[in-house]
Amino acid sequence: MDYAIAVLDIGKTNKKLVIFDESLNQIDSIYSSFPTIKFNELDVEDINGIDSWFLEGLKKMGSKYPIKVISVTTHGATGVCIDKNGKPSVPVVAYTNEVDEAFHDEFYNVVGAKDELQVKTATAEVKPLINFAKLLYFLKKQFPIDFEKTESILLYPQYFSYMLTGKISADFTYAGCHSYLWDFKEWRWSDVADKLGILSKLPANVNRPGDILGKISNVIVKKTGLNPDTIVTTGIHDSNSSLLPYLINGEEKFILNSTGTWCVVMHPTKELSFTKEELGKMVFYNISANRDLVKTAIFMGGLEFETYTDILKKLHNRYDYPELDIKTTEQILFDRKNFILPGVVKGAGQFPDSEPRIFENNRVYHLSELQNEDHFPEFFNNYEKAYHILVLSLVIQTKVAIERVNAPSNSPIYIEGGFRHNKSYIKLIASIFPNNPVYITNVSEATSFGAALLGKGAYEGKENMELKEFVNIDSRRIESVKIDGFKGYFDTFLNRL
Repeated sequence: MDYAIAVLDIGKTNKKLVIFDESLNQIDSIYSSFPTIKFNELDVEDINGIDSWFLEGLKKMGSKYPIKVISVTTHGATGVCIDKNGKPSVPVVAYTNEVDEAFHDEFYNVVGAKDELQVKTATAEVKPLINFAKLLYFLKKQFPIDFEKTESILLYPQYFSYMLTGKISADFTYAGCHSYLWDFKEWRWSDVADKLGILSKLPANVNRPGDILGKISNVIVKKTGLNPDTIVTTGIHDSNSSLLPYLINGEEKFILNSTGTWCVVMHPTKELSFTKEELGKMVFYNISANRDLVKTAIFMGGLEFETYTDILKKLHNRYDYPELDIKTTEQILFDRKNFILPGVVKGAGQFPDSEPRIFENNRVYHLSELQNEDHFPEFFNNYEKAYHILVLSLVIQTKVAIERVNAPSNSPIYIEGGFRHNKSYIKLIASIFPNNPVYITNVSEATSFGAALLGKGAYEGKENMELKEFVNIDSRRIESVKIDGFKGYFDTFLNRL
């Protein structure tokens, strides 16, 4: 092995250090989870714990493999404000913290109207604090004295790149992802940054995510034992990292449904535009590693699935996921009586005003009531039926997201991530999009693999599109099944909202 690539992949739930060889074969990995910790009743990211785990992992992996490049990818809506000594000046507050509606109103009074901002910065409002500019405004108000000590605001991937190299930067995939901070037309930090008084604290250098930021610092060499010539990429937003292999693969028109805690539906396109219906919804644009526009719609599908299946597993002492049963599904569709409505985190999906509710006939159950078994809807006593109703809810949310990114007719839909193992989900998606071939892929760690591609390109001085020979996406087409009654159930679902 001539060299190895270490990928730091920071997901909201799981943190990974993944090792690839020079041919981009995954050869090793370590995983960990760092729940948020409490600070002044706020949930904050355990940045010190993550840093220590990561450096210890690099030390361990560096003793086994010739690591020559480190590539970073992280989840969105997070950043680290650092002081003149390079230490966090304020806590790394998690984007999941709830804030009252008056705070949101105050933010828009300062920076401008939501719809105008959505058009100019390609950003939709995503609550609670998932728009990074709004999170920064929260920090400024919550910790005014400490925030003033901030020398630089580092987007999350670039915090880790800075920690490794001591060099400050930003990348456009993260800056341009529902942050309100990037002006897509002018290709610079937006007026929002100026109105918040933070423009001078944002990095002047906005790089490509695969650009070499620098070599690891002497401090990191001592802590890890890595070669001092080890290079570090600028870093990339995780959804754009998972999209990169598909872009390199050469498909001209496609939809990628990347599933996990967040389901992120992406459609690379040339034009930035929103319909009137899309304004105010969780529809926005990403910027790919190749600087393509990527129309995107999101919802917390994985969190919805986990929330309700945890309840059902506990109730029935079962841990299996049933296969799609056509008869059960069609009975649910024709009855139009039972629904599980989004969203577990209000304001973070395709139906931002919806509260998490369960309908049984005309009775409504709120999610908070399900902690008491006396308040379960009757259909929860039937494990298979309740599971099918939950999957139908996720399929409907996916359908809306796919339609909102302007899915071209006949273009393939790729499903990657956790839901590609959900046989009921993938069969239903194939059934409701009969004109679009639906595939699941073998890319089990698409986010890490995308970052590894950037690492290889950086080390060998190659552009992304020159790496096609290393991208082998094996896909399996999902055969659709005939399901009657979906349209009526879909329409009733929307009416219930």
